[in-house]
This record gives sequence, structure tokens and C-alpha cells, in this order.
Amino acid sequence: MDGDPPPTQGPSAEGTNVEGESPQVEQTVETEEATITDDAELERTLGLTGGLAIGIGTMIGAGIFVFPGLAAGNAGPAASVSFAIGAVVALLVALPASELATAMPKSGGGYYFISRGLGSLAGAVVGLSLWFGLVFASAFYLVGFGYYAVDTLAELGIAVGTELVIPVALLFGAGFIALNVTGTENAAKLQNGVVALLLSILVVFLGYGGLDAVGLLGEPTAPEQFTPAGTLPVFTTAALVFTSYLGFAQVATVAGEMKDPGRNLPLAMVGSVLIVGVLYVVTIFVATSAFGSDQLQRFGETAMVEVGRHYLGSIGAFAIVFGGLLATMSSANASVLSTSRAIYAVSRDALLPQRASRINLRYGTPHVALGLAGGPILVLTATGRVELLAEVASFLHLIMYGLICVALIALRRDEPEWYDPDFRVPGYPVVPALGAISSFALIAFMQPASRYVGGGIMLLTVGWYFYYARDVELKGAL
Repeated sequence: MDGDPPPTQGPSAEGTNVEGESPQVEQTVETEEATITDDAELERTLGLTGGLAIGIGTMIGAGIFVFPGLAAGNAGPAASVSFAIGAVVALLVALPASELATAMPKSGGGYYFISRGLGSLAGAVVGLSLWFGLVFASAFYLVGFGYYAVDTLAELGIAVGTELVIPVALLFGAGFIALNVTGTENAAKLQNGVVALLLSILVVFLGYGGLDAVGLLGEPTAPEQFTPAGTLPVFTTAALVFTSYLGFAQVATVAGEMKDPGRNLPLAMVGSVLIVGVLYVVTIFVATSAFGSDQLQRFGETAMVEVGRHYLGSIGAFAIVFGGLLATMSSANASVLSTSRAIYAVSRDALLPQRASRINLRYGTPHVALGLAGGPILVLTATGRVELLAEVASFLHLIMYGLICVALIALRRDEPEWYDPDFRVPGYPVVPALGAISSFALIAFMQPASRYVGGGIMLLTVGWYFYYARDVELKGAL
């Protein structure tokens, strides 16, 4: 087309994997109205509100309903600081991710930035680890869903034991995988409605609970000691609950569809983290004002149901049960979809067999990738290990977030000809350096089992790269 800018392009991808497959690299043309690739023309229709909806929608899920009892049991009322620490780490990564996304508006997100900024080895480790990280996150959400499903039955007067938690989680997990195989359009519409309903429930509940806790609607609650177990549990709890923030980087994947991305993308990423972070901190305040930390820990994964009952009676309990069911369901469904997309991106770059990126001709979905995601998700769900699942998911995502910051520093240092972002991180190089350091440092506060499992997965991905794709070169290949 006359007047269009030339394709955004760097060096060509080179090399083949052991099966002789080369990376499939798309050319991209960016205009003010659209981002045009070999496969599609993405119109720039998303504004700041749409970007905020994506960021909030992918974060405001299981964390706010599953973690309060576990977090308060570990750190007491200071668990609110743990959630605030998670928000700060997410903010330090959000700014570098925004710059990289406006320079490389591709659907691969963090994996794409790292593979093009740091090369194939780092890309393979992050891409394959992201696959496993999302598998662990999906399993965590499904176990949470199982707990809320059992509590829903209890609220309806059908008493069943917790032994049904895992069977219910497995049944619905298989259902979500099948739903994603048959198409995601309707699932996406449902997701938007779920998020709006969840926010409505939370704003009303937290508003009332907060006013009650400070004594404006009832008697003020005498607070327990802020850090009953000392300061170390504040950081170990921050490492546990960081899973609650995993969705913020999803906004970067729609950079090509965003109007004025240089302004709207960083505002959407930072704004969504701030909004969700405030909701999490207020949730802990409201929960620990209703019950002591030990009592919340005994309530376990569904402690928020009892908090709802404390403030609003049976209506409050049912609202939280319903909200928790929706939240864990939407988080699990979105995570299953993201897992398949991670596999799809890595296989197109020949770091996995390219048959993994095959599209189902009937439904237009990556059915092989969904199969590779679904099997491990169901196996891990069967373990029921909530804290381990959450921490390993956080471990593998924090590695990616830290390397996003390193990739930005590397690209700024080299300033290749093709690197022309619409937004540049203020406070460079301090902000990305702090983002990398804080991401890696948070891993040190995880329980040893989580670090061993996460480290073992990374070693496996390194071994896979040297066996399967050591000759593939992706650095700078746009």
C-alpha cells in the first residue's frame, strides 16, 4: 500500500532444530490505525479503558479469594505489606515490559522480548519455563475452584466432604480444556462479564467491610499485633502471593491493537497493578479485622467466605462463595488458554516441534498445544498442593520478569537499528535494574521445595535447548 511504513524487521532468524525446522518469523507493518502481520490485520481499537480491563481481568482472580487465609496465617495483618511488596515488584517490571511491547508488538509477550533481546538460550529457558509456570498456575486455580465448589454446595445445604475438592477440580479442568479446543470467542465474552461482576461484588463487600472495621458502621475492631511472627514471614508470604499479580504482563500482548500505545500501554499496565494491589491490601485489612490470623488460617482456602458471613451474614457468605467460584473459574480458563499460546509461540520459533503449533481446521484453535497444556495441568491438580503450585508458578514467572528487565538493558546498550519504542522507561537504568534484582530476590524467600522444583524445570529446559535447538538463532529476529 502506498504511504505505508516499511516492515519492522531486524536480522533474519537462522538455523534449524534437530528435525530440520526453521523459525517461522512474521513481518510486521505498523500504522496509526492498525498492526499488519502475515496472518492478520489488527485494528487499533483498544483505548486506556480496554487495556485496564485486560490487566485487571487477568489479575483479579483466585488470589483475592484463595490467599487471605493462607497469607494471614503466615504473616498476620502484615500480609497486607506482603501484597504491597508484590505490587511494587510488578510495577518495576511493568514499565520495562511496556517499552519492549511498543518496540515489538507481538503476541509472544515476555518470551518474545527475551528471545529477541537476549538470544535463543534465554528465550528457550523462558518460553518452556513459562509453559510449565502457567501449568502450575492453572492447577493452583483449579484446586481453588474445587474448594469453592464444595463450599457452594455447603451454602446450598448439600454437605459434602473436602475429599470431593480434587475430583471436582479435575472434572472442570477437563471441561475448560475442551472449551478452549472448540473456540475462545465466547469464552472471552464470558470473561469480560465475569470480571465486571467480580469487581462489583468486591467493591461493595470491601467498602462495607472497611467502614465496619474502622468503626464507621459498627464497633471498631481491636487489631492484633501487626507482625505476630516477625518480619521474615512478610517476605516469604510476598513470594507466595505473587501469583496474584501474574496477569499484568498480558496487557503487553495486545500492544499491536492499542491506540496511542506509547501513552496507553504503560498507563494500563501500571494502573491495573495499582488498582488490584489496593484491592488486595484492603482485603487483608478487612479479613484480619474480622478474625484473628490463627482463625483465618484454620478457615484455609475459603476463609473469605467466613469473612463475608461476619460482615453481611448469609448474604455476604453467598456473595463471596459465588465470587470465588467465578474468580477461580475465570483464572483457570484464562490460564489454560495462555498456556497453549506459550507453547504455540515457542514451537513457531522451532524450539519445540512445529507440529505443536498446528491449528485445528474446524475450530481455528491450537489443539496440539492445548493437549500439551491440559495433560500436565490435570496431573498437578491431582496433587492438591496449593502453596507449592502457587510458588512454583511465581518462581518461573519471576525468572521471566527479571530477564525482561535484563533484555531491556541489553537492547538499550546495543540500540539496534530496528529498536524504536513509542515509550521509554523513565529513570533508566535504575528502574529496570531494580526490577531485575527484586524479581530474582523474591525467589530467595520461597520454600525450598518450590525452589528445587522451579530450578529443576529450568535445568530441563536448558538441556532440551542444547539437545533440540542449539543451532536456532533468534536474537534481533523480528
